[in-house]
Amino acid sequence: MNPTIYYNNTDVDGLNVFYRESGPEDAPVLLLLHGFPTSSHMFRNLIPKLNDQYHIIAPDLPGFGFSDAPGSDHFSYTFDNLARIMQGFIDRLELKRFALYIFDYGAPTGLRLALANPEKITGIISQNGNAYEEGLSDSWTSIRKYWKDPTPENRKLLSDFTSEKMTKFQYQEGVKDLSLIAPESYALDQHFLNRPGMDDIQIDLMLDYRTNVALYPEFQAYFRKYQPRFLAAWGKYDPFFLPPGAEAYKKDIPDAIVKFYETGHFALETHAEEISNEIREFLKALPS
Repeated sequence: MNPTIYYNNTDVDGLNVFYRESGPEDAPVLLLLHGFPTSSHMFRNLIPKLNDQYHIIAPDLPGFGFSDAPGSDHFSYTFDNLARIMQGFIDRLELKRFALYIFDYGAPTGLRLALANPEKITGIISQNGNAYEEGLSDSWTSIRKYWKDPTPENRKLLSDFTSEKMTKFQYQEGVKDLSLIAPESYALDQHFLNRPGMDDIQIDLMLDYRTNVALYPEFQAYFRKYQPRFLAAWGKYDPFFLPPGAEAYKKDIPDAIVKFYETGHFALETHAEEISNEIREFLKALPS
């Protein structure tokens, strides 16, 4: 029987951070960082497949899921700030060494942690978590337009990103069998996106995503210097992060493992079994 999954909360700099935790306390740690528009709920199928041999910790980022989501006038929604809270989180939990699973927004957040804590990182799993310009698809056109000219008119063009239609699109695009997508996945995400003030929070983060692209050279320098053990597990038909973004990791980490799956952005929704098997083999080879 697999270990129990616990649903915990901790205070980081005055913010409540919700997190899922499971697995033997003395086992190697795997930190799971989600992306937009979801939360640690996206890992509900992965955690039970790994928690027999690994200590799994999956927080909700500020503004997402069950963590606090103060208004934009009380909290600056930047990726530097998300990483600052996650740094406080790993310090609060006294995590000394861990493997890192990064997805979507979790990638620039987690890679900031890697830059600041290279000695803590045993390995990195990127599931559609981008760090290269060639990984950005044409779906970023309206967001790039806002980066270059952050006018109210261009901001308004991004309001569709918090709509139910867009949330479903992110789950369903590139998926061959839609009956594999659990409706509670996008329904829960939309529940949180429908909260007052969430449009401003999410569009603030979309504007700040330009700082992640600016940091790509630093992330890539980190890869070249430290050569972390690396696995890219990629939904091949992701409308936002293209397969060349996964292949690009091998430029800086020649030993990186790159695997593609016949699915979209939320690859765990359809391929949790295959991806978890790949992760388990990857984790076995990491330093303790």
